[in-house]
Amino acid sequence: MAAGEAVKPVLWTIPRRPLGAHMSIAGGIDLAVERAAAVGCTALQIFTKSSNQWAARSLPEDEVERFRQAVVRHRVERVVAHDSYLINLCSPDDALWRKSIDACALELARCERLGVPWLVTHPGGHMGRGEEYGIGRMAEAIDAIHEQVTAGSSSLALETTAGQGTVIGHRFEQIAAIIARAAAPARIGVCLDTCHVFAAGYDLRTPVAYAETMARFSDILGWPRLVAVHVNDSKKDLGARVDRHEHIGKGYLGLEAFRLLMNDERLQAVPLVLETPKDETCREDVMNLETLMGLVDGGKARPEGRPVRADAARRPGRPAGAGARRAGR
Repeated sequence: MAAGEAVKPVLWTIPRRPLGAHMSIAGGIDLAVERAAAVGCTALQIFTKSSNQWAARSLPEDEVERFRQAVVRHRVERVVAHDSYLINLCSPDDALWRKSIDACALELARCERLGVPWLVTHPGGHMGRGEEYGIGRMAEAIDAIHEQVTAGSSSLALETTAGQGTVIGHRFEQIAAIIARAAAPARIGVCLDTCHVFAAGYDLRTPVAYAETMARFSDILGWPRLVAVHVNDSKKDLGARVDRHEHIGKGYLGLEAFRLLMNDERLQAVPLVLETPKDETCREDVMNLETLMGLVDGGKARPEGRPVRADAARRPGRPAGAGARRAGR
């Protein structure tokens, strides 16, 4: 497919579920929904602002309304947001830490306006001060963010990390400790990234390994906290502690890990979102989504013998009202 050529949407060969990709907000946040719909996504992740700048342009009310209407019109079932790459909520530098708190609070408030229920954020890097310092600093930052943005329809979701450098969050126990120390733990969710947990040392490649990893997640964090999954293969091997995403089945995780993921009944209603490499056509998203669908047991053909496009009859349930390098490594 040549650059600029319209992409053909994924052919849905399984019952609808929240399945999609991170989409660019270039030209307006509402255009991310249009890009997702063009690919055939039923789930979507966005940035609420430029990911590599502290400054955030204002969100005009008409753009917010177009976004909300597009989510409903295209029947996107789940939308999540990801915060800026610059934010480090564990930084021992008080100026950067305070700036990160304010930036994250601003993004959470933008999620409220957009009707996006979850803002995914990475636990930051302690910059050599140690794990315990990082955990306490992160919990304190979350409390400060919650003071700025009162409880509403949008909340923070802590993402599992690969553990590069001094970044915390690569062990389930670390995330659990952050949540436990926060003043309002009920407001905090968790986003599991398949590449990150694998790079952190949690194996997913066999039925036994997958079951063990998910049992540990359940025991330490609990299934109710899982609000999103970033579905990425890994360019690096198990335990490498390096965050490098790869196309589904093309990395060290391999297809079997994603077969287990796609057939896990506990994840049927959880948004599964790609953060795999792609160009502006999003053709790689179609490739990866169709690969994932092809791994579902018995899901390669509908009973009537025809594939179902993403705009076909949707599963019951209302649409949602509405990765990555990080600072501090």
